[in-house]
Amino acid sequence: MNTISTLNINSIPASQKFKQLNNYFLTLQQDISALVQQEEATRTIIEDSWQSKLGQGQTNILTDGTCFESAGIGFSSVQGQALPAAALNANAEKPSGPFFATGVSVVIHPKNPYVPTTHFNVRYFESTDKDNNTVFWFGGGFDLTPYYGFDEDCRHWHQQAKAACDPFGAHLYPTFKQQCDDYFYLKHRNETRGIGGLFFDAFNTLGFDQSMAFIKNVSKHFMLAYQPIVQKRNLMPYSEKEINFQRYRRGRYVEFNLLYDRGTQFGLQFGGRTESILMSMPPKVNFCYNYYPPKGSAEEKLYTDYLVPKNWV
Repeated sequence: MNTISTLNINSIPASQKFKQLNNYFLTLQQDISALVQQEEATRTIIEDSWQSKLGQGQTNILTDGTCFESAGIGFSSVQGQALPAAALNANAEKPSGPFFATGVSVVIHPKNPYVPTTHFNVRYFESTDKDNNTVFWFGGGFDLTPYYGFDEDCRHWHQQAKAACDPFGAHLYPTFKQQCDDYFYLKHRNETRGIGGLFFDAFNTLGFDQSMAFIKNVSKHFMLAYQPIVQKRNLMPYSEKEINFQRYRRGRYVEFNLLYDRGTQFGLQFGGRTESILMSMPPKVNFCYNYYPPKGSAEEKLYTDYLVPKNWV
């Protein structure tokens, strides 16, 4: 993949720590893009760099492939005078000064209904408190949204999530797994979006260096978690029935992202780049009135066996 030639992150008037995270996230975006490209035989990722008065970034997009119907890998580095409400609600320190934010966000919608959709995000915020002291925090995580469940895939996914956390404290995986189950939950449907994973926000208890090391480990294990599932399921045969169910379930993804997702709300409240914010939307979706899958079907099993929080490891 090409590097971002149009961005000049060294000109950002933020701390050296912020610039350090910027450089890491730029590299991470390219690493994940390369792994996505490895699985795609016919389409090439398009790199779309952008700049605005709020900041700069790049959105890497792959569409209408043989493996991925859409894959978005976005990097952004922005700044503002006050954090939007969507960010303040999640941050216990309530910073009052200007802020800087940088991160990578990934959403992949595969073509084969037996391959799950996935979401990954890591981010870093920096601001000042009421006494003008610098404050920082990290956020992020990854989650999996299957259309057809496989126990071994769920175990593998959560084993990687646990492995990402364990070197930094045995309490982190159960804490962040619970936060993921709670966050990716459609209250109006009384169901989870998928099988969960990790979700954390306002995270700085390990200090800067160890928190950054944790972010790097989460990023590494996301790639170790998702690619083997893609390779295992992508060649499974499917029919129009599975496609229709996949597109119906994608409607839940749309509902969550537009109603509850704080990242989407943050971007829109902040006045960010709409195309990059909404890259998470699935390309083909069906909405069906009052649908429920037939009793005893594989589609019903998704609801009974997988869209309920459970301990996979």
